[in-house]
Amino acid sequence: MKLSERFDRRYQQTPATAPQAPVTGPQQQVASPQTPVDGTPTVAPVERRAVPREGTAVQPELETLRTGDTPATLSPALGAAKAEIHADLLRRHAAAIDITNRAGIRRLLTQLTEEHFRNKPPAALVTAADRERLVDILFDEVIGLGPLEAPLRDPDITEIMVNRPEQIFVERRGRIELTNLAFEDEASLRRVIDRIVSTIGRRVDESEPMCDARLKDGSRVNVVIPPVAIYGPCLTIRKFGREVLTPERIVGAGGSSEAILEYLDAAVKSRLNVIVSGGTGSGKTTLLNVLSGFIPGDERIVTVEDAAELRLRQVHVISLETKPANVEGHGQISIRDLVRNSLRMRPDRIIVGEVRGGEALDMLQAMNTGHDGSMSTVHANNPRDVITRLETLVLLAGTELPSRAIRGQIASAINIVVQTERLRGGARKIVNVAEVLGMVDGEIALQELFTFRQVAVTPDGRAVGFHTATGARSNFAAHFKANGVDFPDSMFAPTNQPPMEGLY
Repeated sequence: MKLSERFDRRYQQTPATAPQAPVTGPQQQVASPQTPVDGTPTVAPVERRAVPREGTAVQPELETLRTGDTPATLSPALGAAKAEIHADLLRRHAAAIDITNRAGIRRLLTQLTEEHFRNKPPAALVTAADRERLVDILFDEVIGLGPLEAPLRDPDITEIMVNRPEQIFVERRGRIELTNLAFEDEASLRRVIDRIVSTIGRRVDESEPMCDARLKDGSRVNVVIPPVAIYGPCLTIRKFGREVLTPERIVGAGGSSEAILEYLDAAVKSRLNVIVSGGTGSGKTTLLNVLSGFIPGDERIVTVEDAAELRLRQVHVISLETKPANVEGHGQISIRDLVRNSLRMRPDRIIVGEVRGGEALDMLQAMNTGHDGSMSTVHANNPRDVITRLETLVLLAGTELPSRAIRGQIASAINIVVQTERLRGGARKIVNVAEVLGMVDGEIALQELFTFRQVAVTPDGRAVGFHTATGARSNFAAHFKANGVDFPDSMFAPTNQPPMEGLY
């Protein structure tokens, strides 16, 4: 069944068709007077792991979103037991629990589970596997993110999209899938959202209904709540891979050619300024992380981001992050403020996570005033659009600079533009590498060195092609040679199209 048909069938149901009575009944007994009134309980309230839905066709791989090899849903009896055990935990141990003591919490939950089934016959009907699964689910809800813990642990899932409490999508291997996971209600989802944003000192409420945040592993989080989100809170998590992406892995996955990464390696080490551009989800930040790995370890690097995502492996790194305004509307620190301040921190290089406003002017000035080798990302569809977008962003700084002066700043500051794209089927690739040649007849001239040529689409919907040089020689050949790098002519020679089995 098509995804659109599954979506339509789900929302043609009436609320009465959803079998929620066995779950919501016990949940109402969880409220405990021991929960502090300030809204920051020591132990998180109960959230439902998943809700089965009648009339919904689910693909076999989505029948269970696994934690280990266990089903995502609980029987009504186990659901009631979970609510009672959690209520018992709140009543007897809420004040004494240390959330950082994960092993201690698991032992306590195991003890309470054993006591519950020992005192509530027939205990023989509950297997040891059921008890272990119940402890796992309770553990996720007490210190984790409830039903989101399973997809967060799944290495094949790269994005989690909560459109509303009862509807959770994931991106698995580049394809979006509808899961059978759900939150108990809107309040449960809001508690998870508050838990995420509070860990980095941010807030989200009716006065500030949108927020960018991150998880402990650096995964990017975006939150939108009512009144901006009409149908309830929306939560989007873009996961970071557990393993550090290396140039070899990028080439092995078909995201780039060896020649492109060899060229970019030399460009970064020889302190050329690089802009990584692309659309949303095209892998800009991931590529920026890889490029930053080429920076020598003896240089001082200052990173500036809206929500910290870069994970540099060097030792001498200073990471700065923006700060939203407080409840009174004061104390906001923008990316532009941080870029200005970074200039006083004696950086060898400045890396701006993403340029999206007036900070573009400050970044260009930094690149033109001795901070060579700096890098950033920008949203654009191709290298030519990068130039146009930077012009627009500089104007947002509020300066009355003429267009020719802005273009002059860009032409002297930016050396290389790397374009990334998410192709059909979900593959993320470097699709263009272009050099900025300078001003020609009042316009900024670009020269494309490498490109990805899409040739076909496979039967399973994947776009395939090959990387090739364009035949143009690098305009920075003398610069590279002065820094001890001499590229062979064959590196810039166009590649013939390989046979179909050689496309990627």
